[in-house]
Amino acid sequence: MNPETNPVDNDQNEKTFADYAAESNNAQAAELDKLKAETAELRDLLVRRQAEFDNFRKRTERERSEYLQWAGMETVKDLLPVLDDFERALKVEGGSSEYVKGVEMINTRMLETLKKLGLEVIESVGKEFDPHQHQAIERVDNATVAENTVLGEFQRGYNFKGKLLRPSMVRVSVKP
Repeated sequence: MNPETNPVDNDQNEKTFADYAAESNNAQAAELDKLKAETAELRDLLVRRQAEFDNFRKRTERERSEYLQWAGMETVKDLLPVLDDFERALKVEGGSSEYVKGVEMINTRMLETLKKLGLEVIESVGKEFDPHQHQAIERVDNATVAENTVLGEFQRGYNFKGKLLRPSMVRVSVKP
């Protein structure tokens, strides 16, 4: 028998329009699901990349700020011996009053400028010894003051923006 001549076989072999529409809808739904998944994946990737970039930007800004602070601290640290020299020059007697006044003015101006940059003087004399701020160079028996009191200062100490730049070299009392 020829399938073209048998009407029963033709009905079974032929797909109806509804069958084609259903297959087309299923294919479109599968393609739509695939595109939705791809869109979600790309959106997730975009969000992650934006977060990574934001973290990178914040990290580089923080590193830049830390570098600038470090560079400022090193510059101020290099100028501390000049301040020490001015203090020693002020302690020497025998110069004219105008010379002493000039050295005092230069010392004061330089100290004020460095303070604006973040330099902080560590006050030591009369305070309790703090190993985080002071370096004990000499221990002196003294019964009149409390133990571990700073009696004198050999070299002034400084902090820079809250961080120890140089400890104070001090003389500390001990009980005899």
